[in-house]
Parts: sequence; structure tokens; C-alpha cells
Amino acid sequence: MSRARRSRPLVERVLLLLVALAMAAAFFAMGAAAWLAGELPLAVFGCLGGLMTLWAGALTLRGD
Repeated sequence: MSRARRSRPLVERVLLLLVALAMAAAFFAMGAAAWLAGELPLAVFGCLGGLMTLWAGALTLRGD
């Protein structure tokens, strides 16, 4: 019983991208705050989390 995989509607993909942008902004803010506090490993992790979230958000627009 396999179902045909359907693409998400464009509105849903755009809204998911907006959520990803908000989450990425939070990760980058955490990275910046950690950088200013001298916590370099936490700053790197925060920025990497932001980049990965942006990547996942961009992939939602493909709609495969």
C-alpha cells in the first residue's frame, strides 16, 4: 500500500520558510551573544545551527 507522494502547497512551504528564518535568527542571536561573552565553542555551535536551519528552510521551497 504505497501512496503517491505529493508536494506541499506553496503557501505551506513559504510559511515553513518563515518559521525557519525566525529560528535561524534566534540561533544567530545566541551565537552573537556567546561570541560577545567569550564563549567561542557555543558561538560556533549557534552559528552552525543557524546555517543548518537556513539550509533546511531553503530545501522546503523546492517542494520535491
